[in-house]
Amino acid sequence: MLRAGNAVACLACRSLLSPRMGLRVGVPIQKLHPLSRAIHHRYTNANSQRTPHRTAARHFTSLSRLPPRSYKYRYGGQWGHGYQQHRNFWAVRLASRLLKLRYLLLGSAVGGGYTAKKTYEEWKDMLPDLSEYQWVVPDFVWELTEQIDLEKLARALPDAEELAKLMPDLEKFGENFTFLKGLLSTETPGESALKAPEAPVAAATAASTAASPDNDKQYKKPSDKEKIDQLQEDLLRTQLKYQRMLERLEKENKELRKVVLQKDDKGIHQRKVKKSLIDLYSEVLDILSDYDSNYNTQDHLPRVVVVGDQSAGKTSVLEMIAQARIFPRGSGEMMTRSPVKVTLSEGPHHVAMFKDSGREFDLTKEEDLAALRHEIELRMRKSVKDGQTVSTETISLSVKGPGIQRMVLVDLPGVISTVTAGMAADTKETIFSISRAYMQNPNAIILCIQDGSVDAERSIVTDLVSQMDPQGKRTIFVLTKVDLAEKNLSSPSRIQQIVEGKLFPMKALGYFAVVTGKGSAGESIDSIKDYEEDFFQGSRLLRDGMLKAHQVTTKNLSLAVSDCFWKMVRESVEQQADAFKASRFNLETEWKNNYPRLRELDRNELFEKAKNEILDEVISLSQVTPKHWESILQKKLWERVSTHVIENIYLPAAQTMDSGTFNTTVDIKLKQWTDKQLPHKALEVAWETLQEEFARFMAEYKGKDQDDIFDKLKEAVKDESIKRHKWNERAMDSLRVIQHNALEDRSITDKPQWDAAIQFMEETLQSRLKDTESVIHDMVGPDWKERWMHWTNRTGDQHIRNETKNELERLLKLQEDHTAYLANDEVTTVRKNLESRGVDVDPVLIKDTWHQLYRRHFLQKALAHCNLCRRGFYYYQRHFVDSELECNDIVLFWRIQRMLVITANTLRQQLTNTEVRRLEKNVKEVLEDFGEDTEKKTQLITGRRVQLAEDLKKVREIQEKLEAFIEALHKEK
Repeated sequence: MLRAGNAVACLACRSLLSPRMGLRVGVPIQKLHPLSRAIHHRYTNANSQRTPHRTAARHFTSLSRLPPRSYKYRYGGQWGHGYQQHRNFWAVRLASRLLKLRYLLLGSAVGGGYTAKKTYEEWKDMLPDLSEYQWVVPDFVWELTEQIDLEKLARALPDAEELAKLMPDLEKFGENFTFLKGLLSTETPGESALKAPEAPVAAATAASTAASPDNDKQYKKPSDKEKIDQLQEDLLRTQLKYQRMLERLEKENKELRKVVLQKDDKGIHQRKVKKSLIDLYSEVLDILSDYDSNYNTQDHLPRVVVVGDQSAGKTSVLEMIAQARIFPRGSGEMMTRSPVKVTLSEGPHHVAMFKDSGREFDLTKEEDLAALRHEIELRMRKSVKDGQTVSTETISLSVKGPGIQRMVLVDLPGVISTVTAGMAADTKETIFSISRAYMQNPNAIILCIQDGSVDAERSIVTDLVSQMDPQGKRTIFVLTKVDLAEKNLSSPSRIQQIVEGKLFPMKALGYFAVVTGKGSAGESIDSIKDYEEDFFQGSRLLRDGMLKAHQVTTKNLSLAVSDCFWKMVRESVEQQADAFKASRFNLETEWKNNYPRLRELDRNELFEKAKNEILDEVISLSQVTPKHWESILQKKLWERVSTHVIENIYLPAAQTMDSGTFNTTVDIKLKQWTDKQLPHKALEVAWETLQEEFARFMAEYKGKDQDDIFDKLKEAVKDESIKRHKWNERAMDSLRVIQHNALEDRSITDKPQWDAAIQFMEETLQSRLKDTESVIHDMVGPDWKERWMHWTNRTGDQHIRNETKNELERLLKLQEDHTAYLANDEVTTVRKNLESRGVDVDPVLIKDTWHQLYRRHFLQKALAHCNLCRRGFYYYQRHFVDSELECNDIVLFWRIQRMLVITANTLRQQLTNTEVRRLEKNVKEVLEDFGEDTEKKTQLITGRRVQLAEDLKKVREIQEKLEAFIEALHKEK
């Protein structure tokens, strides 16, 4: 060991010597090792005797090529000068022999130690910053944790015996190192240790071969293929050994972090815990997904966009990264129907949660996993509109668990080549549009998934990715189902071409090959991991060098994607924050210039303001006076039923010319009317009146400094409330009884009621007479005054009707008590009289003209009789019989008038006691429904003012969250 230390010391002093073995300028000889000082003195003396052209550097280099001590050189059968020189340098020979062996051992030990130290530093960096949780865990726990860490790390580091076991055969490394150098294309943990001994091992091997003349007979030199196979086996064995060490460290580290995160000695759940870095970033992305960009401010924050052909294994890769089977599955059927944003972060428990839900799904329980998959499927189908197959609406999901890499991934619907039955015609174009929208983000990381079990020429997604990222600066290519590819492909070199980027036209940052299980839906993540590791350990793709160790397994993929994601985030987040800061300034400037006296109320705040106003207007209906309700209801009800009363009840009964027949006809027709039509008509009138009063109050409030931005919303609330409102069904039955009793009463008790009935009858008949005269005027055209004053003439049809009217009026003058209908012989007589004057008229026209003329004649007679009945109350009260003063028609109109009054009073009570409150309840329900419907609010509350306030609020929120995220990001650095 002392000699080995001397040899190493000589090597350490080599940097202090000049090429001719002299001391460098300024280096004192005392700094050299004693053995180095001896070599320096000897070479200094030797150089003074030798020829100048032999340099000290050549002598020093030849130290490693000196023959072994056991060999002797004879010159002419005697020990010559060469032997004497060989004897004089026994110390140097001994150093060279020890140098060859110890240098290799020392280099390997240093390389292995360096690798272990580097692994320890990497895992140390991955540990969370526990300083934020120092208030949770007591001080003695921190001290104990530090002690436990040191002991675990000391036990985990390999000792000298393990390093010696890991070392391959040095002699074989000496022979085959030139082939190893060409084989290793990437940097490995043991490469630095293997590079250092290259020169001495090769020199020692050459010297040994040259000194042994019988070496070729004793040792058969292996072939190149055998050398490569042996080196690959040694390399895989070494990597496997280190991999197991790293997995042990990872498992211990994960358990320790889980214990720390679960620690709750000081009530961690009772205090506000700061959100993690990835959660802050995910909130920013959620806000940006709903943000309608203005002022050229676009969402350029990084995301990992997962794209691929349908059934290529996109969802399976994402599940492997999330370490849970969280997505619904189907055999060949399109399952991903909308983008799914998954925020991955580390946590003590493996759980999942939707952005808009407080329920946590325990991913370690199969029933929770099934419920989560079912919920995702329901949300996807709900987001798809009628007539469509896919949706642009994003479903936000967060997944936490021990050892999960922090990143944000967006799983997109699979790209299809053909629209099948049951799909919308534009499904293919919609999927391409969604994929382009996410990939056109210059900071989005594209995770391109390619199915390795099918022909590469069938891929569609690679062309799409190459269009969006032609240089491949943000694309990571993943080849799935490599186990099937190796089994089915006749030429595995195609797999090598794919992962080297030589087969597809697209370029990528990195290429990975993964296996996501055997294709069974019931496989667990752990079983898939074991299957993947077992496959690649025995795969000839890795053994033959077609795949590199760092290119396989989803674990390496997730580490690479996470590193790329955070690198992209750090490079772009501050620039994005500056862009939103400028956008905020522009929006605030526009608001100050256009709406200086208004508050910046967004759509939700404006809706709440409008909601209060509408409810105030509904409440004001209860302040309407009973007199106002009854007058409106009575007037509208008579307008609705007056035509039926005159045409179907009064006129048929009055034309009987007999008092008994008149009353009988009236009673029968009133009973039929009450049973079938009157209650329904009354409720219609009441409902219309309520609507009109509601609209009137809303219109009055509109004029009282109300914001016209609410007009569309108020109109929609009014229409929807009226549409939902239904009158109480029991009200119709009670109303029918009340109306029937009112119409049965015929006893007019006093003269004012009699006079009121006469006035009501006169107004009704005069209105009807006026309408009838207007109809006759339209039939016969203008009279002679109008023709002279307005220069108008009759048409041919009006001339015929006028002649017919004149002929029928002569008939009425002759028979004032004529019935309502013309006999056939009378029609013939009128027709012949008109033909004699040159007027050809149709019998139907004669009857139509007679109907209007007789109606006018009858109404005129009724009005005259009504005036005569003003003094008939005395006879009515004493039941005197006088043919001229039998005022049964006055009694009829009194019954109708009384029914109207009682019905109006009943409807008013129903309105004020029940229906106004029910309408108010309907309005509240409609407002609540509109408040939950974002799309409805967007349609009803519109305008530049609203959009400006919305943008300003969102930009401020985005900027604040971005600044909070950047601050946390700097603290983590």
